[in-house]
Amino acid sequence: MKSPAVKRLMREAQELSQPTYEYYAAPLEDNLFEWHFTFRGPEDSDFEGGIYHGRIILPAEYPMKPPSIMLLNPNGRFELNKKICLSISGYHPESWQPSWSIRTAILAMIGFMPTKAEGAIGSLEYTSEERKTLARRSLSYCCPVCGLVKNLLLDQKPDASPSNTVDKDRELAKQITIQPKKKAETNNNDTSKEDESKTPSSATTESTPPTPETDTSSATPTDDNDQGVQPAPPAAVPSPRRRRRQQQHVDDASSRLLMAVLIMAIAVLFVRRLEKHLDLTALF
Repeated sequence: MKSPAVKRLMREAQELSQPTYEYYAAPLEDNLFEWHFTFRGPEDSDFEGGIYHGRIILPAEYPMKPPSIMLLNPNGRFELNKKICLSISGYHPESWQPSWSIRTAILAMIGFMPTKAEGAIGSLEYTSEERKTLARRSLSYCCPVCGLVKNLLLDQKPDASPSNTVDKDRELAKQITIQPKKKAETNNNDTSKEDESKTPSSATTESTPPTPETDTSSATPTDDNDQGVQPAPPAAVPSPRRRRRQQQHVDDASSRLLMAVLIMAIAVLFVRRLEKHLDLTALF
């Protein structure tokens, strides 16, 4: 409880404890550093009417380091179970601000749904019809941890206006951007993996939910004549350093063998001289 990350996450869990019409998020019962979140697709877009579900993995250094964000159900905008490259995610720790929060990240995700992929890591470019189809199917998605996701949000918009805190998070979410793939690849892409490895969790891996037929993000086109043919792996060529190391091992073995032969020769000579000496002593 003395950890700054735990204190911050406990406070955010209290702020997000009640679901809204637009979004909801909560930590896992046995792991405060992994959250599941749900949000409704933005209106006047291909995602309207859809409900989308995802995971947020937070590092032990939160809020000084950014979280990793991924979606779990097919949506046509982001790849499944792949960390999304945003200025608020673990791909870009240099642009992370401790004032951003889990709610800020969710509101940013909602805002990014209708935007273009622009080559960002984890982004997809589906047709409008495909996205609308996936939006309808998303209502039946059932998370192994959270259950049927459509039951996690309120059915109607509340009459009361949002709090100042929510309005502040909306303004902060507008500062977040999607990073192009080329720019993202120049940074250390292993940062998010390091953050996840530091997460105090013993088991956070879940099975990948089934992808509908329209979700072909992971499909790789192949030539009909080459299906099932695996190219032979190239022969391994030892590096110069490795060759020198192997030669050194050979030289060391040769030296040890020569030394053993010399020792044996000296021992035989010594034994013979000793026998000769004993024979002469016996004569006198």
